[in-house]
Amino acid sequence: MSTSSSTPCTFSSVSAVKKTALTVLSAALLPALTALPAHAATADDKPGAQQPKPPAVMSTVGGTQLGRPGTQVELGPRAPVLPKELSGRSWIVADAESGDVLASHNSHWRLPPASTMKMLFADTVLPRLSKSQVYKVKDTDLAGIGEGSSLVGLKEDHTYSVHDLWLGVFLRSGNDAVHVLAEMNGGWDKTVVDMQKHADELQALDTTVVSPDGYDAKGQVSSAYDLTLIARSGMQKKDFREYCSTATATFPGEKKKGKKRESFQIQNTNRLLTGSWGVEPYKGLAGVKNGNTTHAGATFTGVAQRGDKVLLVTVMNPSASEGNAVYKEAARLLDWGFEASGKVTPVGELVPPRSAATDQGAGSAKGKGAKGGGVGPGDIAAEDGQTQLASTDGTSGVGTAVAVTGGALVVLAAAALLVNRRWPLPALSRRRPRR
Repeated sequence: MSTSSSTPCTFSSVSAVKKTALTVLSAALLPALTALPAHAATADDKPGAQQPKPPAVMSTVGGTQLGRPGTQVELGPRAPVLPKELSGRSWIVADAESGDVLASHNSHWRLPPASTMKMLFADTVLPRLSKSQVYKVKDTDLAGIGEGSSLVGLKEDHTYSVHDLWLGVFLRSGNDAVHVLAEMNGGWDKTVVDMQKHADELQALDTTVVSPDGYDAKGQVSSAYDLTLIARSGMQKKDFREYCSTATATFPGEKKKGKKRESFQIQNTNRLLTGSWGVEPYKGLAGVKNGNTTHAGATFTGVAQRGDKVLLVTVMNPSASEGNAVYKEAARLLDWGFEASGKVTPVGELVPPRSAATDQGAGSAKGKGAKGGGVGPGDIAAEDGQTQLASTDGTSGVGTAVAVTGGALVVLAAAALLVNRRWPLPALSRRRPRR
């Protein structure tokens, strides 16, 4: 869904009757136009209207300050002030390596997550299925997809590789692809259970999973804090990193008898990644996921690198009337975070998974990355000791394939948490379209 937004007009020249009619019509149409929560359509969307208040008591996972309502930040003498143009009901900026939370705003407020829930789906299911596995879609696989869902365009009786399906999830936010992958994982209900179990393992305790694709469902919630934890876990997986940072890809289309199967191009819906709909691409952005539904409003979790610093940011449901507010506010927070890094006192931390024994692993868990098991742009070591970053061609930018190596892995307990390692973030502006 679009994150476009509009400001109600004043019709001073029309009659009172016409004013009333226009007000009713505006109230009916505004949710679709602004993609803000349905319950806020007739009140919260009006300029100056009182916004819903966060709970007085929230989770303190990651630190007591994170459980307090309102903005939490401790500025040092040379630290920049936070941007004024921030309207998200909940947001967080964190250092991806150390796990330090640089600033937050109602970060444990439990809100509908929209398609950012797909990050948890991918982090749970992606390691279980081989990329080369091929599946023939049945009509029952596509049953029950919510009305108005984003789709990549799967067709029954057509075959797709797991690789194709993940491209559909990450680039087009395809609920049809989620349904098929969930079926391959053992079914929709089993996948919900698996995702909830994984969220609990990550200590994403604000998260309740009802619908793996993020479609609006009663009781389904997460928080800016949890979505950031989930993204951080996902980004430690090579395939997750590559999929969420892919801007465009070729996707298999319809197969007609006697003809070569068609294909078509798909583009990532993350506008800070691709630069579309009036949004400038954010330099150094490496994913991860955007979302938008009627009840959730616009949601976004992103990761970006500048120099030797990698930051994670999540913004949930901005109320600003400016178009693409969720992307613009995320970009402002990233800019602030890069400038403020080292100049603020952390207000909390991103905690490690429950099973991570941070006092093990060659003693390195007591170092800089111990608090959250985080990783960043240096000291890179892949599963096989080498990670190949995206190659390029003349059509999508300059540059060549880069191979990076680093120190040994540190594996902690059953979680296999990677500590004191940094992600080989792709050079996104140079990525070649995926096939």
